[in-house]
Amino acid sequence: MKRAERTKLLIEVGRELALQLAATICEQYDVEEISPPTEGLVMIKMRETAQQSLFYIGEVLVTETKVKIGSHYGVGLVKESEPELSKALAIIDAAYAAKLPETSTWAAHFELLAQQLHINEQQIKRSIERTNVSFDTMAT
Repeated sequence: MKRAERTKLLIEVGRELALQLAATICEQYDVEEISPPTEGLVMIKMRETAQQSLFYIGEVLVTETKVKIGSHYGVGLVKESEPELSKALAIIDAAYAAKLPETSTWAAHFELLAQQLHINEQQIKRSIERTNVSFDTMAT
């Protein structure tokens, strides 16, 4: 599983799991904190559809953490002020970079998270579809 998919699953539906996985790594390995959880602002770039030009729509508060396990680095970046989650994501990222044996057993967890995310997205889609207006029936 790619880093982006893994991170999305952990942020959207697996926050508690991320903290648990990071805790198991911290118990067994020496995790060096390169950069503690730090808040900052990130500019959000958008593309204007008519002329296809880029512009900045605004800023988002983020929390970023960098850790090191052995000679492998990990980065955790989340929206808003969430230092614990940011650090957990960095530890998980470093664990995958280091190819630690524990990461091979995590695949089942990520499959369950993917299913849960799919269910959540379907529920949101259904709730949006309930509010759709049929203009064909309104004309009569």
